[in-house]
Amino acid sequence: MRNCTLGSCVCWACRPCRGFRRLFLSEQDLGRSRAEATQELVAKLNGAVQVRVHTGDITEELLQDFQAVVLTTSSLEEQLKVGTLCRKRGVCFLAADTRGLVGQLFCDFGEDFTVQDLTEEEPQAAAIQHIAQGSPGVVTLREDAHDFRAGDLVTFSGIEGMVELNGCVSRLIRVQEDGTLEIGDTTTFSTYLRGGAVTEVKTPKTVRHEPLYAALLQPRVVAQSPREAPRARCLHQAFRALHEFRRLSGRPPQPWDPADAERVVGLARDLQPLRGPTGEPLEEPLDEALVRTVALSSGGVLSPMAAMLGAVAAQEVLKAVSRKFLPLDQWLYFDALDCLPDDEQLLPKPEDCKPRSCRYDGQIAVFGAGFQEKLSRQRYLLVGAGAIGCELLKGFALVGLGLRGRGAVTVADMDHVERSNLSRQFLFRPQDVGRPKAEAAAEAARRLNPDLQVDPRTHPLDRSTERIYGDDFFSRVDGVAAALDSFQARHYVAARCTHYLKPLLEAGTQGTRGSASVFVPHVTEGYRGPASEAAASEDAPDPVCSVRHLPSTAKHTLQWARDEFEGLFCRSAEAINCHQQALTSLADGGPPPLPLLPVVVGVLRQRPRNWRDCVLWALGRWQLCFRHGIERLLRHHPPDEVLEDGTRFWSRPRQCPQPLEFDASQDTHLLYVLAAANLYARMHGLPGSRDLPALREMLQSLLLLPAPQHLDPIFPDDLASTELDPGQAERLREALRDWSQGPPLEPLRFEKDDDSNFHVDFVTAAASLRAQNYGIPPANRTQSKRIVGRIIPAIATTTAAVAGLVGLELFKVVGGPRPLHAFRHSYLCLAENSFSCYVPGAPATQEFHHLSWTCWDRLKVAAGQPERTLKSLLDHLQERHGLRVKMLLQDEALLYSAGWPPEQQAQCLPLRVTEWVEQKTGWVPTPWQRVLVLELSCEGEEDDTAFPPLHYEL
Repeated sequence: MRNCTLGSCVCWACRPCRGFRRLFLSEQDLGRSRAEATQELVAKLNGAVQVRVHTGDITEELLQDFQAVVLTTSSLEEQLKVGTLCRKRGVCFLAADTRGLVGQLFCDFGEDFTVQDLTEEEPQAAAIQHIAQGSPGVVTLREDAHDFRAGDLVTFSGIEGMVELNGCVSRLIRVQEDGTLEIGDTTTFSTYLRGGAVTEVKTPKTVRHEPLYAALLQPRVVAQSPREAPRARCLHQAFRALHEFRRLSGRPPQPWDPADAERVVGLARDLQPLRGPTGEPLEEPLDEALVRTVALSSGGVLSPMAAMLGAVAAQEVLKAVSRKFLPLDQWLYFDALDCLPDDEQLLPKPEDCKPRSCRYDGQIAVFGAGFQEKLSRQRYLLVGAGAIGCELLKGFALVGLGLRGRGAVTVADMDHVERSNLSRQFLFRPQDVGRPKAEAAAEAARRLNPDLQVDPRTHPLDRSTERIYGDDFFSRVDGVAAALDSFQARHYVAARCTHYLKPLLEAGTQGTRGSASVFVPHVTEGYRGPASEAAASEDAPDPVCSVRHLPSTAKHTLQWARDEFEGLFCRSAEAINCHQQALTSLADGGPPPLPLLPVVVGVLRQRPRNWRDCVLWALGRWQLCFRHGIERLLRHHPPDEVLEDGTRFWSRPRQCPQPLEFDASQDTHLLYVLAAANLYARMHGLPGSRDLPALREMLQSLLLLPAPQHLDPIFPDDLASTELDPGQAERLREALRDWSQGPPLEPLRFEKDDDSNFHVDFVTAAASLRAQNYGIPPANRTQSKRIVGRIIPAIATTTAAVAGLVGLELFKVVGGPRPLHAFRHSYLCLAENSFSCYVPGAPATQEFHHLSWTCWDRLKVAAGQPERTLKSLLDHLQERHGLRVKMLLQDEALLYSAGWPPEQQAQCLPLRVTEWVEQKTGWVPTPWQRVLVLELSCEGEEDDTAFPPLHYEL
């Protein structure tokens, strides 16, 4: 439910709370209705969504006000009843369920469901160079390379001269060999002069679904390949058999009970055969071993499975209400039975899976109490507490990873919570804005599971903090989970895991696309992503799973500016429109509105009436973001602040900011106010202005006002709590009285391809000013437009799905030694209903003479007491491993070369290794460093030989 942001939703549940694998339940909720227990907490996730509880039956009258209905953990009889009612009322129907390590999702959107937008990609657009009059008319584009295809529909905008094409009905195009576009007859149109853009018009598609009663016997299953379809249909029969078992027995199969499992197999064998697409009987043998395994492990519900299936179901609900992206057709089966050991002797025993009356009973029913104890003793490092990091930490809390007194989870993130994070990083609440993410996330995770031992760290994980995250730290870590937003950071963390031989769980998202990967020492290949963002595909979108509160690159400032645009001109307008009634009640003395609304008010005391009001608001926003906000940050973290461990707070990658002074003669300052004021005016239905001299003159007069408080907000923009003090509430009532009575605001959707709408101007100026605050070289307008156009923010559904996939790989890593074929790299695209899992590659083996090694191996040499000399080290490598060293390096410093003249070698060979390294590099041994890592090349090696690192053990 938390993955959906809708206008209204109803919780319906007749079952009492029993377990705690569910996110919003705790011991205090035992015996309560699940719907009533979760309603208040769900409602707090988004105050714009009405969340109501219905405790009666689901009737036809109840359904008439809804667009979609989702049933979870329901009987087949109930699914058939509600599905029929939804069909009758034209309501989209979904049924989702998980049984142990297998999940099922069914969608019925009716027999005539029109999808308006099939894909996640933005419509193709290109700038026009010329349009010829003729039949057909021919459009020449400014750039020869484009992605238009014959048969595409297009429209036009911004054309001067041949204005008949602007906003025209969609035209069918033909693409010529030279890249020009034929667009039909333009003979009677005006002569083309200049400018304009051609934009693809997406074509709707109608989808036809079968009702549940028909789809049960003639299922259309989503499978990653035709070879996988029989397995999906076998799982379909297994679920039918489980439903039949419960109907006949009044209970589900007991965990790992052989007798119950055989009965389920018998019921599956006796089911009516399935039919193919044209109604023909499917001659597929029942995979009885698969059905048996499903039945044996079906006694519990696992939070990673619920996260994965719940995320997909939530995305399908969004498809139902938005008609964006193709819905599932129609059954999805997802199984993670590879989490179970191959050896039958290692499978859980019935007595080990009996309920313990604890929050982990659902997990124990699948894996046994011994496995649960293993989970509790784990010590894991989670790097990143952004969108994916929050989901992973939530998952760790629910499965019981790292419990107090036995294990621990360390959360490392240097960022602070931004208001824009609240829509996709669900552990954070409005009162957390401005707090370190690691601390806020850790506190929220402890609320989910008070037994969780979680240690927040606000230091970044990079070379500058290796004395903090060094040998001692990693010696106490069992594994690492990474939720990072740059390839550079991912490579560094992966290198640390390789160095310390720790398993790495890694996930990333790009809109509705997501991936989850696992890297296990000596079992799988190592991490192999692009070396940097620049090395990735030039056209690939940029994944963003966190927004930098303390930016260090131009891209961070652009993401911040992009979120500023969304918060100021889109989400705040939507919130006011959704809360017109709430605003009216506030004006009458009712409760305060959402914390997002103050950004609309800003420095104004009443709704803007004219262009001057809009300029005043924009100037106040400038002062808040680039002056007052920075001054407030520096009061909280002074430039000379020193942390408890002796390090300076403002040290790389943190850059100490400086507040700016507004100067109307500065082009960037003026551009920000011009763009922000015009966007604010547009949002309020007021006329804007492009007159720069008049704007500069108006700003000079505003800056000379005797009361500088006019440029301060009514109340702080970073107001954390929805609880206002009486004075703040009174000021807010007065300020919002006009907003509650005026017409709805117009939410502005970001559009990068219209150069006249001030969207890119605002983002470019805001990012440039923030870059000036932090001493970062800014991106120019062209660079900003390109980068912002490629930014794809994290969304709740995809992050939940990949976190669930990571949780399943965690089970395998914790469960003990597993073969390569047990692990999975996963990729999904929720927009395109693409779900694929594949076995990782084995680590590549290199050979040299009698030696062989992989990326997980290293040469170990003890320093000894007394410490060995450089000559002793070289002799040891030759005697022990047969390696005649040509060169020895530490990082980029050359410690030894066989090509050095004898007198140079005579100077270094008698010295102790650490003594020589200190002389050459300035390196100083520290108590926390146990190993000195050296690199070598040897006589006789090939060009592509990369010897394992030499670990010189201190």
